[in-house]
Amino acid sequence: MMNEVKESLRSVEQKYKIFQQQQFTFIGALEHCRENAHDKIRPISSIGQVQSYMEHHCSNSTDRRILLMFLDICSELSKLCQHFEALHAGTPVTNNLLEKCKTLVSQSNDLSSLRAKYPHDVVNHLSCDEARNHYGGVVSLIPIILDLMKEWVAHSEKLPRKALQQVSEPQAATRATAHAPQASGTQPQLQKQNCGQLIQNIPKPGERPRKFKTTLETTWWETVVGSWGTRPTPALPDPTAFPPIPSRGAACN
Repeated sequence: MMNEVKESLRSVEQKYKIFQQQQFTFIGALEHCRENAHDKIRPISSIGQVQSYMEHHCSNSTDRRILLMFLDICSELSKLCQHFEALHAGTPVTNNLLEKCKTLVSQSNDLSSLRAKYPHDVVNHLSCDEARNHYGGVVSLIPIILDLMKEWVAHSEKLPRKALQQVSEPQAATRATAHAPQASGTQPQLQKQNCGQLIQNIPKPGERPRKFKTTLETTWWETVVGSWGTRPTPALPDPTAFPPIPSRGAACN
C-alpha cells in the first residue's frame, strides 16, 4: 500500500513539473478570464474560482487546456489525501499534515495568502504586483501541498509495520471476501430447486398453462410445448390388414 501511494505521488509530481514549465501560459489564461469576467480587482483566491473561470469565461482552447491541467492536478491531490487517510490510523504529526492537505485542496479554501518558500521559485517568476495582489497564492498551492505530502510519507515510513497493517489487512480481507467464488454446493442445489419448481408448473393435458413468474419458467414451458407440437401423431392400425380370428368352435372341428 505504501509503495502504491508513493508511486501515485511521484506521478503527480511529474505532471506538476510539466505544468510548472508553462506557468507563464497559466498566468496569461487567468488574466484573460479575469478580463472576460470583468473581475480585475479580486485576486485568485480558490480552486473553485479557477473552475468557474474555465467553465464560464475561458475564450480559447490553449487557456482551457492549461486551466484544466491545474484542476486535474488538484483533483489527484485530493484523491491522494483519501488514500493517505486509508493507509493507517495516523499519529498526531501525520494527522496534522493530512488535515492541512485536505484543507488546501478544498474547492472553497482561501489560498490568496499562500506563498511557496525556497527552494520553490514560482513566486519569483511573477512581477511584484502580481505576486502581492493576484497570483502568488494560486501558483504556490500545488508545491506547498506536495511538500506536505512528502513529509507525511517520510513520517509514515518510520512507523512500525504493525501500524500500517492495522488498516491494510482488514481492507485486504474485505476485498478478498467480496471477490470470493461461490461455494461449490450452492449452485447445484439451486438448480435442483429450479427444476423441481418447473416440473410442478407443467400443466396436465387439457389444462390451461399457469402464469409463470420468471423468464426461466416461461422459456422452459415454450420449449416443452414446442416439442409437443413437432411430435408426430401415431397412426392407428388398419383392421383389414390382419386375417380374421377364427371362432372357438371352428378351431375344435
